[in-house]
Amino acid sequence: MSDKLDDYIHALSAALSLPIDPAWQPAVKMNLEVSLRMARLVDEFSLPDESEPAPIYVA
Repeated sequence: MSDKLDDYIHALSAALSLPIDPAWQPAVKMNLEVSLRMARLVDEFSLPDESEPAPIYVA
């Protein structure tokens, strides 16, 4: 997966005209890997069909 992430980072960098210093590439990649792991956890959490979003969120 790491080669795909390198390709993805490079493609997005080019598409957004956002140069990434090669020294920062490992940090960008690590951040993306962590974000993808967190997103996978949320995606894998199943909710019953009856679930409705809360109308008001209070912290």
